[in-house]
Amino acid sequence: MTGSYPDAIDPTLVGSYPASAMSGGGYVWDVVLEYRVWCHPERGAADLEDGSDYYYSFASFADAQAFADHTAGAEKPLALIVQEEYIDESAPGKYRHVKKRRVAEWQVEFLARPRRTPQTIPDFMAPDAPANRLAIIRGQA
Repeated sequence: MTGSYPDAIDPTLVGSYPASAMSGGGYVWDVVLEYRVWCHPERGAADLEDGSDYYYSFASFADAQAFADHTAGAEKPLALIVQEEYIDESAPGKYRHVKKRRVAEWQVEFLARPRRTPQTIPDFMAPDAPANRLAIIRGQA
């Protein structure tokens, strides 16, 4: 599925983003900043950071996946994404539209969802939204 994931929005900035980021969540995405492959010395990766985990950054999913496939102790790639707005689910079924920029590491498979449009979150939050609101996020409603 390497061809279906977008490349980083600005390849010249790949590798320049802070290591710390939110993890998952938010349901929607706007752009991909980079793909990351985390390496774990305790799982066989080279010990380059005194026993600490570290990552390599890539502009494309294909390059990240190829690296992960051939590197001992590497996780599968993650996407570092930007959410200009997102959906907070504080408890199951309790949603809140958050209009605040957030950078998060996501499972790459979440990028199979369509990018956020101006209507994605309003449609999701609408009183007449389908019973399965996630169908909106998945581009199925």
